[in-house]
Amino acid sequence: MYETLVEKDTLCYHCGDPCRETKIRFEEKHFCCNGCKAVYSLLSENNLCTYYNLEENPGNNAATPFFKDKFSFLDDKSVSAQLMEFSDGDVSKVTFFVPSIHCSSCIWLLEKLYKLNPAIKSSRTNFVKKEVSITFHNKEISLKQLVELLTSIGYEPQINLIDLEQKKQKKTNNKLYIKIGIAGFAFGNSMMFSFPDYLDAWQALTPDFKMVFSVLNILLAIPVLFYSASDYFISSFKGLRKKILNIDVPISIGILALVSRSLYEILSGTGLGYFDSFTGLVFFLLLGRLFQEKTYATLSFERDYKSYFPVSVTLVEAGSYKIIPVSKLNIGDTILVRNQELIPADAVLVSPKGSIDYSFVTGESELVEKRQNEILYAGGRLSGPTIEIKIVKKVSQSYLTKLWNNDVFKEEGHAELSSLSDKIAQNFTFIILGIAVIAGGYWLTVDWKMAINVVSAILIIACPCALALSIPFSFGNALRVFGNNKFYLKNIRTIELIKSITHIIFDKTGTLTWQQKPVISFSEKLNKNDEELVKSLTNNSVHPISRYIFNFVKGHEILPSEDFVEISGKGMLARVNNHDVRLGSAAWIGVENEQPQTTEGSVAHLLIDGIYKGAFIIKNNYRPGLENVLQKLSGDFKIDLISGDNARAKDFLSKLFKKLKIVGELKFDQSPFDKQEFIGHLQKSGEKTLMIGDGLNDAGALKQSDLGFSVSEDINAFSPACDAILYANQFEKLPLFIKYAKSSYNTVRISFILSFLYNSIGIYFAVIGALSPLIAAILMPLSSISVVIFATLSTRINAKRLGL
Repeated sequence: MYETLVEKDTLCYHCGDPCRETKIRFEEKHFCCNGCKAVYSLLSENNLCTYYNLEENPGNNAATPFFKDKFSFLDDKSVSAQLMEFSDGDVSKVTFFVPSIHCSSCIWLLEKLYKLNPAIKSSRTNFVKKEVSITFHNKEISLKQLVELLTSIGYEPQINLIDLEQKKQKKTNNKLYIKIGIAGFAFGNSMMFSFPDYLDAWQALTPDFKMVFSVLNILLAIPVLFYSASDYFISSFKGLRKKILNIDVPISIGILALVSRSLYEILSGTGLGYFDSFTGLVFFLLLGRLFQEKTYATLSFERDYKSYFPVSVTLVEAGSYKIIPVSKLNIGDTILVRNQELIPADAVLVSPKGSIDYSFVTGESELVEKRQNEILYAGGRLSGPTIEIKIVKKVSQSYLTKLWNNDVFKEEGHAELSSLSDKIAQNFTFIILGIAVIAGGYWLTVDWKMAINVVSAILIIACPCALALSIPFSFGNALRVFGNNKFYLKNIRTIELIKSITHIIFDKTGTLTWQQKPVISFSEKLNKNDEELVKSLTNNSVHPISRYIFNFVKGHEILPSEDFVEISGKGMLARVNNHDVRLGSAAWIGVENEQPQTTEGSVAHLLIDGIYKGAFIIKNNYRPGLENVLQKLSGDFKIDLISGDNARAKDFLSKLFKKLKIVGELKFDQSPFDKQEFIGHLQKSGEKTLMIGDGLNDAGALKQSDLGFSVSEDINAFSPACDAILYANQFEKLPLFIKYAKSSYNTVRISFILSFLYNSIGIYFAVIGALSPLIAAILMPLSSISVVIFATLSTRINAKRLGL
């Protein structure tokens, strides 16, 4: 058996793809297709070839031109108005998501759009978010023409159905940044105003001078108390109203105790208060909250079918074609669907036949052949010649939308407050208040002034600031480590939940396998002429197996083909350069006795001029390190596999599970609903589940499970609703990621222990009257800083120890 890699030829000057089929030369440069050549010509004519100097082969393949009127829906005023960010009648501004932005050359070119069309005033690129914001004169260039210009140079914007629907406003950190700024400003200045009193060892400051600084500190503290710290009071009030004691209740008590004691000292003339400690405390708490709310704005963790559906369709009316928004599609409409386009709603096939790829919905990788008047379900992708279909259900009522009609998709997301800190706060608050009341009652019988000092010191020193900071700084730093390793978590709560997982369920296709990179081999050895015959035959087909074989064989020249015939489930034949070439199943081409040694994977037998040449075997290409990943995870978790694909790979996976001594279920031919029900059944039996999938067909299971990880080849492209997105080439590190999440959780627990020890010692000295409010006010932020340093260093050390 001979296995070879596709030979790399001359690379395209524009996109870097091999020029396998034809070599187009222009200005002494090679191009893989006329599309890439056209883009180069356009840039050359406008003196923009610096684009090629910044990065080598920076362009995107332009072999497939967009069809005429593809963006005609943008001429619809209602559609364009929803996409525009601003328009004053002459100047408009729009921001597009452009997935193909990938290097510095992209940024350079997209910010030089005004050279391609003077109607464009300016353009700015956000590389991290893969967005380009364009300001243009709408009377000189329309939105449609603008999108066509971007597409013509290889940067087609991604415009989906969801872009035209009103969405919930995303949470913004703008207010949080303002609150941090105010608290930081007040903290710095309060410290400066307090220094004279701290350094006045000889009592040289006059009372009037001290009063000026005290008044300034009060003025600085007012916006911090009523604005910067307001979220803690609001959260406490909401929690108490629901009879819940969250971590913000003792923090609010500590803040109020600190402010009250400071006001008392200033107004009574007994001191300058502790407003520097108060503003510093709020400043650090808000920094912790910023870490806690940290997420990846460029990634979408909450997606449904609307995020992937086309924004427009081609309506067929009386033999003519009209582009309309998909939202205006009605039952009974006939539309045109082109190769690789999604079917937007349930429909019947009007054309004689069509090949539909349902892997987007079901996970089944095999094409489904449909005949005239057969039902086509929404979410299927056409693979082959253009077809016409007649809509029988609205987009909102189609099969695909049933995935989102389940109650699990209607639930709001979990609050981002840590359940761990809230559980501790419930007991902590009662204990501290009890100690304060008892100690205050005792000292009240001795000296009322001492009683005030003792109660103030207890409430100040017992403020659980260190507790509140240990979680966001530990987990926030862990988020950064994960992000650096291309594992993107939705929020810090995801880390906290990982430690409770008991059962991991894997999808197969696209999760454990490289769906677009199968392992291909040929049972014999082909000569050069035979390779060119096979390449020429498969060039006529869009079937995935045909494309795999086309890319596998080495032949370069595409020979003329005649009488090409392709029969679903059987194979194809054609007269290629006066040779009869057949490729397909053993039964179809009459070679039942010529079976390869292995039956795993798809098999395509080759017959040339009646002579059997051998068989192509297309196997699943499992991700590197799969065995190692399963072996490490099986020691700590129960493992199952559930797939929408057929059972062809069951033998291999059963042997692998047996070899690794994994006692788990292997389920194939499972619908999205089957997957979701399977997860629900495990949860009812008490299991805490982690679902790891990749496709829309996994969306229900990902949402149903306690945690859902999506494996993605492109983190900015498709990924269903999930709690984390794992870049596919980091799959081998999955056990390390889980281990690191658990170690980060342990770091928090240790931080809590340190904080409790500090609080216990401080409370002891406060109760016996040996700790003044001043010392308590100084120790409180110092303890918080020490816990933050410990948490940050610990998570970094753990990351280095694990090689992350």
